[in-house]
Amino acid sequence: MKYKRVLLKLSGESLMGDNQFGIDNTKLKEYALQIRSITELGVELGIVIGGGNIFRGVQAEEGGMDRTHGDYMGMLATMINAMALQSALESTGIDSRLLSAIEMKEIAEPYVRRRAVRHLEKGRVVIFGAGTGNPYFTTDSAASLRAIEINADVILKGTRVDGIYTQDPEKDPKAEKYDTVSFDDVYSNGLNVMDMTAFTLCKENDLPIIVFNINNKDDLKRIILGESIGTLVE
Repeated sequence: MKYKRVLLKLSGESLMGDNQFGIDNTKLKEYALQIRSITELGVELGIVIGGGNIFRGVQAEEGGMDRTHGDYMGMLATMINAMALQSALESTGIDSRLLSAIEMKEIAEPYVRRRAVRHLEKGRVVIFGAGTGNPYFTTDSAASLRAIEINADVILKGTRVDGIYTQDPEKDPKAEKYDTVSFDDVYSNGLNVMDMTAFTLCKENDLPIIVFNINNKDDLKRIILGESIGTLVE
């Protein structure tokens, strides 16, 4: 096993499946089974999930709403997804804890770094909800921050494509895939990995990122076992 403690970043859109909005229960179950396959190996796993399938703060700003207000609404959307994921995990027999950056004591524990690490050490999957708890920060930034705080070995960013390409592979069939790429090359070539705040946090703390296709069922487990899947940024 190559990685012992991992931060998995999922987009909210990944939960939609073939729908245009909301949560696809079949997709949720698929992800829960993938997660169970790596926890059975003894991996200590933290998860950050976006809220774009429900609401985005940027969309609110485009519609004339105050950006701060919209971002807090987006944080609440991440909590809906986090609760759905927690339910799916526990239905497959995985012990989990939901920690929120905004106090919601009836549904989640408040985020405390030492408490999160303790849960991980006890073999519980920890879901980090509500982003960083601050407006103007994305869930990518939350994933980078939480990964650094819990001393994760790597961030695994699950997407709809199987790595980082020279161009968007969904638009350009001639786009070429990188197997590995340096942080500096990502900067110089303008490659889309994470937003710049999140990416800079990873670079400054020597935290590698692997971008892979979360919809390829065994790829998550294969990465944990050390196979070269997706694109490694280091």
